Amino acid sequence: MKTHVMNTYQRLPVTFSHGEGVWLIDTDGKRYLDALCGISVTNLGHAHPAVSAAIKKQADLLLHTSNLYHITPQQQLAEKLCSISAMDKVFFSNSGAEANEAAIKLARLHASHKGNSHPIIITMTGSFHGRTLATITATASQKMKTGFGPLPAGFVYGEYNNIESAKQLFAEHGDNIAAVFLEPVQGEGGINVGDANYLLQVQELCHNHQALFMLDEVQSGNGRCGHYFAFQGLGLSPDVVTTAKGLGNGVPIGACIAKGAAAETLSPGTHGSTFGGNPLATAAALAVIDIIEKEQLCKRAEALGNSIRADFKKALASNPAIIDIRGSGLMIGIELDRPCGQLVSDALNAGLLINVTAGSTIRLLPPLTMTDENAATLVETLTTLIQQFTTSA
Repeated sequence: MKTHVMNTYQRLPVTFSHGEGVWLIDTDGKRYLDALCGISVTNLGHAHPAVSAAIKKQADLLLHTSNLYHITPQQQLAEKLCSISAMDKVFFSNSGAEANEAAIKLARLHASHKGNSHPIIITMTGSFHGRTLATITATASQKMKTGFGPLPAGFVYGEYNNIESAKQLFAEHGDNIAAVFLEPVQGEGGINVGDANYLLQVQELCHNHQALFMLDEVQSGNGRCGHYFAFQGLGLSPDVVTTAKGLGNGVPIGACIAKGAAAETLSPGTHGSTFGGNPLATAAALAVIDIIEKEQLCKRAEALGNSIRADFKKALASNPAIIDIRGSGLMIGIELDRPCGQLVSDALNAGLLINVTAGSTIRLLPPLTMTDENAATLVETLTTLIQQFTTSA
C-alpha cells in the first residue's frame, strides 16, 4: 500500500475503526481482544464513557492556552499525582520520552548545582527509556544507537538485578554519579521484574553518595502493576519518577514527578513544553485517575495478573519450550526458548492482539478493566497458539 507516512514501523495488515472496552473492531467488522492496550496506554479500555465525557467537556471549553498562564486542570492533576506518590512537584510533557528527558536534564542540573561538572547517570542492561538522542543513549542497547552518533556523553550501564555491578560503578565513578535511572519492571527488555532487595540497595547507594534515585514508570505506572506506581509495592522512595502511557488512556501526556531538592531544581528558562500539561490532556488524566481509584483497579490488576499467570503456568506446564512466565500485575511475559515473533501474526489472525519483545518473550498488557471471562479467552486462545507454534517449529 502506497503511503506518505515515513517507514518507521513494521505495521500489521489491519486498520481499526473503533473500540469497545477490551475489544477493537477493524474496518471489516472483525473483533479483536486487545491484550496489548496500545503498549500499556488504554489501561481503561477503549471509548471509556467517563474518559470520553471528560474529553468532550474540556474540548467544548478550552483545548490550549500556554504554560505562560495558570491551567486549572494541570494544577489539579499535579496535586493528585503528588498526593498519590507522596512527592512534591510535577513537570508535564507529551510523552514518556519527554518525561525521561526532563528527568535526565533535572539530574544533570542538580549535579551542576553541587559543583559536579561531569555528571554520570547509571542506567541498566535491558532498559528502554525512549527514542530521543538522550534517551536512546540512556537505553543500554547498541542496536538503538547505531547510525545516530555522536551521542550525549555521561551514561554508564549496570547489570539489572545485580547489586555488585551497581557497587562497582559507584566505586569507579564516585562523586561524578548524578543519578541512577532504572525501570522497576522492564517492559521492552522482556518483562523483567526488579528484585525488591536489589532496588532497595540501589536506592541506598544513591542516598549514601548524594545521587538521585530515579525510576522510569512510563509503562509500569498508572495502576498496571498492582499499585498506582510499581515502586509503591516495593517499599521504594524515589527522588524522581516518570510516567506517561496509561496516564491519559490514549491522550498524549507524560509527567516527571520529583520530591525534595530534586523538585526545586528546575526553574523558569531551564525547561519547558508548548503542549505539556495542556487543559485537554490534564482533564483526561484526571478522569483516568478518578476511575482507577473509584473502581479499585490497582487491586484488580494485581489479582487478575496473578490469576492469568497462574493459568498460563498450568496450561503450559508440559511445554518444554517455555522458559519462564513472569510479571507484575498486568505486565506479563511468557519467555520461549526460541524467537517467536510469528505469534504476533498468528494471534492477529485468531482475533487477539499481543506483542513479542526481546525476541522471544510474549508481552501481554491487558486492560485493567478486563473481566474474568475475557481473561479466560486470552489464556485459552494464546495457549493454543503457543502449543501449535512450538510443536510445528
